[in-house]
Amino acid sequence: MGRLCVCANHTYNRQPAAINQLLSSYMSDLAALTTEARNPRTAHIDELSTLEMLTLIHREDAAVATAVESQLPAIARAVDAIAERFTQGGRLFYIGAGTSGRLGVLDASECPPTFSVPPTLVQGLIAGGDVALRNSSEHSEDSAEEGARDLAAAGFATPDTLVGIAASGRTPYVLGALSRAHSLGALTIGLSCVADSAITRYSDISITPVTGPEVITGSTRMKAGTATKLVLNMISTGVMVRTGAVYGNLMVNVKPTNDKLIDRAQRILMAATGCDRVTASHLLI
Repeated sequence: MGRLCVCANHTYNRQPAAINQLLSSYMSDLAALTTEARNPRTAHIDELSTLEMLTLIHREDAAVATAVESQLPAIARAVDAIAERFTQGGRLFYIGAGTSGRLGVLDASECPPTFSVPPTLVQGLIAGGDVALRNSSEHSEDSAEEGARDLAAAGFATPDTLVGIAASGRTPYVLGALSRAHSLGALTIGLSCVADSAITRYSDISITPVTGPEVITGSTRMKAGTATKLVLNMISTGVMVRTGAVYGNLMVNVKPTNDKLIDRAQRILMAATGCDRVTASHLLI
């Protein structure tokens, strides 16, 4: 696969221009993107009964798992490559805008309590910053320069991995960050739902579950969002399994920080060792 090479000492001068040139061919007709196309199966969804409407949405969602299944070899390569970089002191970063960014931040934020890893090991960046987690900030996604700046501000370095998430595969904010990561020699992974999109030009590994037209035209929080969540679940869980944070299927590194997690930690210890509840409780003090 061809890759855009950017000299590291010209990152901010050349990246945006190169990205804009690349995007020009992808931006000419957004309606041609499968994520923007009208879905003929849902063209009359507003005329259906509530049950019929929900049945139709469910049928569309059922196709997402098949799309993700087609990408399992690429996801496996990503998991193994990230795990290898972890052993060398590398970290994992997700970056995206809108729904894609929120899903990346969500996955990253779940890693410390689930696997007892430091919050710096898996990080999520979203266009517009943390305020965009609750409030719309879609305009932020149009700046490749901002994506590169946010990545630099986070201290991203050569041993790290960047997963750029963009349902359309052409979000400038994400492309700017991926290009910056590539210029540093870091591992770049592109996650999108459109085949042969711009994001593949910046990715060492491309993960592309093609989910097709959405139930509501262009609403990629739906099928594309579901596919993204499934893939991110696999990436983070797979890496943690590969790096020893799981014993059997038990989250043996869970942080017992509330009553539910204390109870879970006790049950994990009981299952792993065969001890009783009282012993598990004493061991966890």
